Amino acid sequence: MMSASDTRDIAGRNRPAMLFQRGVFALSQAAAAVAALLVVGMVLHILLEIALRMVDRSTFVLDEVVGYAIAGATFLSLGYAFEHSALVRVGLLVDRLSGRPRRVLETICGLATLAVTSQIGWVIAQSALRSFARGRTSSSIAEIPLWIPEAVCAAGLMIFSLQVFAWTLRQIFDLPGPVPPGDIDPLQNDL
Repeated sequence: MMSASDTRDIAGRNRPAMLFQRGVFALSQAAAAVAALLVVGMVLHILLEIALRMVDRSTFVLDEVVGYAIAGATFLSLGYAFEHSALVRVGLLVDRLSGRPRRVLETICGLATLAVTSQIGWVIAQSALRSFARGRTSSSIAEIPLWIPEAVCAAGLMIFSLQVFAWTLRQIFDLPGPVPPGDIDPLQNDL
């Protein structure tokens, strides 16, 4: 385990990388906050729909809006979840390694993840730009511009890609992360 002076020494030598990962983590936190607001919005919309249906009314767009919100919340929370090790990982090989061999394998995995997620994010961003240019809307009565949910998903994947890149740099340079291991997440309830 590294002492506080070792951590300060490493951080001092790699100040740009440390500042980058703090900035990316702040971006991931902001995206996670937006994801939480989307979840609150979904709950409020569902409650509104329940109340309206009691008087034989409806917004007629519950499924569509909740679907877009679920997609947005999922993609926007990826970076934050990744940094807190909350995503499912298969550690069959990685968990058996330690030190430099583990960091090398983690770097390879990080680069592969970065290649895939950034490419998917780019494709979704291109689709959002095309939808915006063509004025495409949903087929519901709300006629929601399709570039909005596509752009939110693309932004979430790009933030996730940045978080994976920051994490990969941490593996390469053996840097401490912005979330100390074993730290209690303030967003989780104490059980």
